Amino acid sequence: MFRTLITAAGIGLLATVYTPPALAFDSSQSGPADHFTAEDAARFSKDIETTLAQKGARVAMVFRAGAPRADLPEGFNYTHGAFWVYQPVNLPDGRQVMGYSVYNLYHGNGEDLPKDRSELVTDFPFDFVSGSRADDVGIIIPSPEVQKRLYDVIGSPTYEALHVPGYSLIANPADARYQNCTEFMLDVLSSAVWQTDNYEQIKVNLGAYFKASPVKEARGLKRFLAPIADNRLKTDDHSGKVKTATYESIAAFMETYGYSSEVFTLTHNAS
Repeated sequence: MFRTLITAAGIGLLATVYTPPALAFDSSQSGPADHFTAEDAARFSKDIETTLAQKGARVAMVFRAGAPRADLPEGFNYTHGAFWVYQPVNLPDGRQVMGYSVYNLYHGNGEDLPKDRSELVTDFPFDFVSGSRADDVGIIIPSPEVQKRLYDVIGSPTYEALHVPGYSLIANPADARYQNCTEFMLDVLSSAVWQTDNYEQIKVNLGAYFKASPVKEARGLKRFLAPIADNRLKTDDHSGKVKTATYESIAAFMETYGYSSEVFTLTHNAS
């Protein structure tokens, strides 16, 4: 009885003190359709492709905001990231052209795949942009050498081997239990720059060299009650402050160690 009362009280407190930041770190495949029209999404995705091509990017890391900026935690501007890879693309009519394919980690939709599990999905720039709730994307262009290594890793069995199906919206990038999309990108990047497919070594290296972004909302009672609100909010991979990989922390890491050639944002031009 006492345990039941505690649980009931906890759920009641949850409703008053905790708003789950699910959208703040969401990596869902089917994005909302109420920000960009199909025409705007097509135009913006083409603008991104053109910009990357003009800069000679064979592999780029692009990030979108899947929630309105007002709903994002302090210090977080984007919620989903993916690799954009310039390569042959097969069109529905059977033709093959050169273009960007988008390599994502998406969590399940709760029907075909549980929401606390993830899968690797390759889709297209239009799909990526359609899920955005902001007018801009964050872009990291790796150095030419890192691009070459990333291209090789993404095209090898190592890419899928680095995938951890257990999903947490606020996964600890130094821990191997769960992943979110940004941690997966960081793991693939780490495999490329350190030239290893040893996942344990990647986690050790990240613990030593990568500074994750603190999630200030995930503290105290909020942290304790988070899994009750959303099973994608797991915190047992965090031993201290809750921290996760973000566009900002990945960009800082790459700039610090010379792994990037350019970091910038690109804004949709509605005209």
